Amino acid sequence: MHLTQLNHECLLHLFSFLDKDSRKSLSLTCHGLHEIFLDPCLWDLLHFSSPCQLRRDNFVLGPSLRYLTICWYSSRVLQVCNIEDWLKTSFQKDICSKHERLVSTFLGQVCHTCPTLLELTLSGCGHITDQDVISVLQSCRRLRFLHLENCVRITDRSLEGVAAHGDSLEEVKVDFCRNITKAGLQAVREKRPGLQLSAERSAELIPDSKPEKKVPLRRTLQKVLQFS
Repeated sequence: MHLTQLNHECLLHLFSFLDKDSRKSLSLTCHGLHEIFLDPCLWDLLHFSSPCQLRRDNFVLGPSLRYLTICWYSSRVLQVCNIEDWLKTSFQKDICSKHERLVSTFLGQVCHTCPTLLELTLSGCGHITDQDVISVLQSCRRLRFLHLENCVRITDRSLEGVAAHGDSLEEVKVDFCRNITKAGLQAVREKRPGLQLSAERSAELIPDSKPEKKVPLRRTLQKVLQFS
């Protein structure tokens, strides 16, 4: 029996054991297998290990998506993306400009396409904002699990969104998010006592600071000499 002689359900089952690239390659062999690739039922789980993978055409974003993970474990996150914008050099800003909207844009597509999303994990996504998280909470009303890790732009506003819009949420983790505060965590616990909330190191890290007016070096040296 040839592979294409199998029925639709059997082919979906076989495709489910393949990774995204293998599914895409197999779908290019014939029209029938391409239809299997495009079936939303095949794509209930998506995992991305870097934002650049969101640009590829080796997956289908559809209404069957239940579990979404975007993790970026890279030294670039710590050395470039996690630096406060006002402290970045022109070179660092140029690096960020090539990918800073990727995850946010993708989450916007999720909001319009995946209303039955159940679990969302975002790790090392240094450019996502509170509004990105709130939009997902407003659009994916069945979301049960939310895990944010090392997302430096996330603040207590996201926690307010959890309390206001996360009616189906059962568990929320905000780990190593330096702009989350103890007050913000406490407010969620008071408003949503049944929610399992954890925050590893988030409220213990040094939050972002605001840019201060720089004093020219020459004037600083003059003051030091004046009072020495």
